[in-house]
Amino acid sequence: MQYELFYWPGIQGRGEFVRLALEDAGAVYRDVAREAGGESALMALLDDKSLVRPPFAPPFLKAGEMLIGQTANILHFLGPRLGLAPEAEADRLWLHQLQLTVADVVAETHDSHHPVSVSEYYEDQREEAMRRSADFTASRIPKYLRYFENVLARNPSGMEWVIGSTASYVDLSLFQLLEGLHYAFPNAMARLAPALPHLESLRRRVAKRPRIAAYLKSERRLPFNEQGIFRRYPELDAT
Repeated sequence: MQYELFYWPGIQGRGEFVRLALEDAGAVYRDVAREAGGESALMALLDDKSLVRPPFAPPFLKAGEMLIGQTANILHFLGPRLGLAPEAEADRLWLHQLQLTVADVVAETHDSHHPVSVSEYYEDQREEAMRRSADFTASRIPKYLRYFENVLARNPSGMEWVIGSTASYVDLSLFQLLEGLHYAFPNAMARLAPALPHLESLRRRVAKRPRIAAYLKSERRLPFNEQGIFRRYPELDAT
């Protein structure tokens, strides 16, 4: 099956978590909005009043006749089909639970630089962002990452992946989360990294997976920037 991914063309954002799974599996897919006129196709679907089950916002994935929204939901669908999730229902639900927790961190990361309003510029809420990010780096990032560190440590099959002895889509998502946090908060992450040996090892391990390594070197991998979720504002990353 050829999949069609719909996400904003100029940023990694939440769509990157889906791209990593598709790339790692060598799946055939179109990144629709990055093609000429593709953003218009994305907006046309969002505005299509004939859809009985419309998506709220990108990313969404077209798979045959299905249109699937929400990052965690898309990955829950793709995981078994791409060989990135185990067969047992309990295991798939565990992965989905972990992916939803990743989504919580991503939402809080966004709110660290836009704590008041999504529609206002960062400069219009800079003081509030400094207060929010101070708590985020001191309290929330450590709490989330220590949780994922413990998840890796408790895997009965070893500490390389979150479940079983092979990589899952959650491992790829943790890689993206760590990459984004290192970009946005290098000082905070430098302090935390020594206490997160399993997570940092996973980050390096995922980066070396052949298809991921090739993707990271390609033009398909957009760089982090200050329009996406993970933004580097030095004043928000206090030493």
